[in-house]
Amino acid sequence: MAKLAIKSDNQQQLMLLPPSYEELVPLTHPVRVINSVINRIDLKEIFSSYKGGGNSCFNPASMLKILIFAYLNNIHSCRKIEQQLKENVLYMWLSGCIRPDFRTLNYFRSKRLKDSFSDIFTQVVELLHEEGFVSLDVQYIDGTKIESMANKYTFVWRKSVEKNDEKLKEKTRIVLKQIEAQINFDENETESTEPLCVEDFQERLDKINKQIEKKSTPKKIRKQIEKIQHENIAKMQTYKDQLAKMEGRNSYSKTDPEATFMRMKEDAMLNGQLKPGYNIQIATENQFITNFAVFQRPTDTMTLIPFLDSFKKRYNRQSKIAIADSGYGSEQNYEYMMDLEIIPYVKYNYFHKEQKRNHKNNPFLSANFYYNEKENYYICPMGQHMNFVRNEKRLSDAGFTSTVSIYKAQRCEGCFLRSICHKAKGNRVIEINHKLNKYREYVRDLLNTQEGYYHRSKRPVEPEAVFGQIKQNGMFRRFRLKGLKGAEIEFGLKALAHNMLKLAAKGGFLSFLKAFCVTVLFLNRYNSSLLGHLDKRGTIEDENEQLFDIYVKKRGYLTFYC
Repeated sequence: MAKLAIKSDNQQQLMLLPPSYEELVPLTHPVRVINSVINRIDLKEIFSSYKGGGNSCFNPASMLKILIFAYLNNIHSCRKIEQQLKENVLYMWLSGCIRPDFRTLNYFRSKRLKDSFSDIFTQVVELLHEEGFVSLDVQYIDGTKIESMANKYTFVWRKSVEKNDEKLKEKTRIVLKQIEAQINFDENETESTEPLCVEDFQERLDKINKQIEKKSTPKKIRKQIEKIQHENIAKMQTYKDQLAKMEGRNSYSKTDPEATFMRMKEDAMLNGQLKPGYNIQIATENQFITNFAVFQRPTDTMTLIPFLDSFKKRYNRQSKIAIADSGYGSEQNYEYMMDLEIIPYVKYNYFHKEQKRNHKNNPFLSANFYYNEKENYYICPMGQHMNFVRNEKRLSDAGFTSTVSIYKAQRCEGCFLRSICHKAKGNRVIEINHKLNKYREYVRDLLNTQEGYYHRSKRPVEPEAVFGQIKQNGMFRRFRLKGLKGAEIEFGLKALAHNMLKLAAKGGFLSFLKAFCVTVLFLNRYNSSLLGHLDKRGTIEDENEQLFDIYVKKRGYLTFYC
């Protein structure tokens, strides 16, 4: 039997020349992409947030690299990041062996990046644009909801606050009226029929206090006045502050007032429970995130216009094409995109349903009625004219005014089709938005073109695949920072990490590394000939770029000094 040979594993073995961290990091590892990209962008906004003086600080560029790489590896806790800096070779190489503690990391994430992160993200996407990975001419838009760090039982509901506020004010008004009658209040003022605010109650109570100072007042009345002063009016002020915090929303969380209660897809109890969270909107191209925004509204419809505006503000240009699902198909959004000459591949609610046979062959749907545009009337299935009655203005929650035309049948009584036509008591009335119908007709024709089919088929694999990568594979389902700014920073870090990972997967690291790094090549063959073609700045001449790529793929050994 041959002797078993075992390789040496002496843990006390000394080396004449100790290995560097550079040798331990694979050439094509995403950590090199993060290092190269961050080294190419301008971080002056972060540096300007430091006052200077005092003890030396950690390099902001290194801190940013650490956070992005941690989010790329699904590590979102600063304590765990601190642990990785002590144990993981990749983090040691990326950080240059600095070891900030979790408090320093969290302070940098929540405070230092607060005003500068948007510019950092913009610069990275502009680099992707320069390298040809994105064109910024098309936006595949979609949204998802991510839970806030707030407790799910800290809710404040608008309807509940308004109801309790109204009850309290009515109760206080009655008590004040009784007190005024008992003390023979000598003010000759008629009581206002309009709802009273907190200041009105306080003013009225002050007048009563001045009155009771002039004469002796029963103890019972004084207790009632004291209760109104310290309990009722204080509670009214609380209700007023709560309504002010909502800012047009229907709810908020006590521990994170900027979070709104929304219905999440992750429903462990299967009871449709609402949780505090934020509505995240993203635009993607080639599965790179080109824009993102955080909203407090649960629905997507009213987020499209501010989201497109944020794209224009970020890049000083607007995309030519916008693709989104039916949650964005409203009259206001169509009108906005038409005015900006954006081609809207945006579905509306009944886009798929109206193309089905049972919808097309249903003669009782108002959408299938014959319309005489010249004389402005519709014809019902029985052949009656449904004449124009009036136009009505409708105001949406976003403040947009649309015009709806009302048409009414002349006589439905005695019609043998009435039972299947409509169930109203009188004659049938239909409401038609002609402007919206024209927009839908244009969008329907657009979506049914060859290019429309292409964008419709590509949309599910653009933003939806990105959300799946971030939420499922990236285990990012809850924020750790409070407020809109905190959510924006955290999702932005995750978005940057996603773009870096996608860049590494597409092989884009070569273009970034060649443009920035000083390269020393050690190849088994053609070593001297390649080194001769390096210019003084350490970049490879155009004629040898293809040759460089070939040798990198042949497992040649490269050392990058970045």
